[in-house]
Amino acid sequence: MTASKRKAQSPTRKDRFANARRSWLGLGCGIWVLGFLMGQPSVSAAGRVVSYRAADGRALTGLLLEAEAHPAAVVVLVPMLGRSRDDWQVVAQQLVDAGISALAIDLPGTSLPADPEALAAWHHDIGAAVAYLSSRPGDVRLGSIGVAGASLGANLTAIAAAADPAIRSIALVSPSLDYRGVRSEESMRIYGARPALLMASLHDPYAVRSVRELTQGAAGAREQRWSMVAAHGTLLLQRDGDMVRALVEWFQQTLA
Repeated sequence: MTASKRKAQSPTRKDRFANARRSWLGLGCGIWVLGFLMGQPSVSAAGRVVSYRAADGRALTGLLLEAEAHPAAVVVLVPMLGRSRDDWQVVAQQLVDAGISALAIDLPGTSLPADPEALAAWHHDIGAAVAYLSSRPGDVRLGSIGVAGASLGANLTAIAAAADPAIRSIALVSPSLDYRGVRSEESMRIYGARPALLMASLHDPYAVRSVRELTQGAAGAREQRWSMVAAHGTLLLQRDGDMVRALVEWFQQTLA
């Protein structure tokens, strides 16, 4: 190999500087990404899985995030069909930051049962979560239990709240008058004068109609909140931070 060829293949001072600069930039980006990820709130890290029993004896679990001061108000978080309790991560963390504990639960199944009565019976799992919380007076301030549900979870929340006076306040995200036979009108009537927040996207026509009809002529405090973000259920909360703040503020006011 000639000297001229060896010289052509050897990196110049400019090349060495450029390579070093790229290496430092890559390292800096990697450190920034790692720092960003470590700085994000993690419900799984902050909470703990708790176990309790359904009325029929089934073993149930939920993810409990506890406020620093005890006893505290607490909100049960109910997802929509086909989604898990993980959908509530941001809401749960913001509730805890506001001094309110949160228990995120799953629905009993991921697909619809053929019988509407069997689907409506899923509300018993919400009741089991409330009963579990009520059994912990050292940690939970009795008379300060709320429930928030999304889509199908909203309808089930209405049914559970109508059946259980221990539920002091509710928030229904993208509720419907009729979800595959699970109706909410009569339950909201029985729920009576207790406070309810109903939320929906203005791009979700059936949810908008349902919210308006469910709040019309109500016996107690009913508040409507609208979003311009086109989304449904827990996805609406994930995409519209204003709705999350409104939900947290609602429970601060009604569970105080």
